Amino acid sequence: MTPLARLLAARIAAEGPISLADYMADCLLHPAHGYYATRDPFGAAGDFTTAPEITQMFGELLGLCLAQCWLDQGRPARFLLAEIGPGRGTLMADMLRALKALPAMRAAAEVHLIEASPTLRARQRQTLGDHPVTWHDGIHSLPDAPLFLVANEFFDALPIRQFRRSGAGWAERQVGLRDGQLTFGYAPPVPLATLAPRLADTSEGDIVETCPALPAIAGDIARRIASVGGAALIIDYGGWQSLGDTFQALKSHAFTDPLAEPGLADLTAHVDFQALSQAFRTAGAASTAMTLQGTFLNRLGLAARTEALARNLQGAALDTHRAAYRRLTDASEMGELFKVIACHPTGTPAPPGLDPPDAQYA
Repeated sequence: MTPLARLLAARIAAEGPISLADYMADCLLHPAHGYYATRDPFGAAGDFTTAPEITQMFGELLGLCLAQCWLDQGRPARFLLAEIGPGRGTLMADMLRALKALPAMRAAAEVHLIEASPTLRARQRQTLGDHPVTWHDGIHSLPDAPLFLVANEFFDALPIRQFRRSGAGWAERQVGLRDGQLTFGYAPPVPLATLAPRLADTSEGDIVETCPALPAIAGDIARRIASVGGAALIIDYGGWQSLGDTFQALKSHAFTDPLAEPGLADLTAHVDFQALSQAFRTAGAASTAMTLQGTFLNRLGLAARTEALARNLQGAALDTHRAAYRRLTDASEMGELFKVIACHPTGTPAPPGLDPPDAQYA
């Protein structure tokens, strides 16, 4: 057993089974043994690779996308350029590089990173060099100013709850003990008012996932943007409305048993983009439609940018460069699994590359 597994087993033995959300929260965020508190999980030497680590073009295009939003909203003289869940700081560094093309915007930008992990904060400082940065534990401490924010693979790591339909009730999935080992089980089914609408589109035995923290975080972002301006780009894997078991663990770039090594593997679940859209609109902001990542990046010019850079490459470097484009855009890789949605102030243009909410999802 890992040290965290022993702590969880003792807690369950004393208090009874815990929800999947409680299990995820401890595995990812425990101050002494949590996954994100104790390591840099990114890249070839870690457990997974995110889009900014695949190619700098990803961050550059997101930076230019936000630049157009800044122009569309009257070029505010002071604004927050923020990222929530900023990893190694690679995405922010690439966005800042792209903004050198707009010196006035770069000068107006105050960089804010929402990151709780001391390990990752240190890595972000290294990546961003001497560029001024303010770190926050959460959205709540951001100052009041137009907010231009990116969240890439952030919402997938928020703890979820799972419920299995049983008649007109819902049985919550829990983590308990059997013969001293962590195991999955279900609480007795009960009617749940929050899931009553899902009785119309689910069948016996279907799994529905909810993310308790998502509405508050997305709502806080949207309220700020609705009040003082800005835009938020959310890029993650998932789909429109939760249905099915998407809880998974990843270690050394391979899927693993999520109960096997608590604290030593990344735990994630697919993001419900309908819930994001609803949270944005409830908070008073406009929401775009959900758009495939490959579609979004190609609309921003990724194919043309790839070919322009390819002219100066050859051999293995050229192969790696073109492989990065395919990885981000192909349907068999990240192009369709990952989606993009944004919020922006009502009455302002949507960020480039994204459809209005009444469009068919591309």
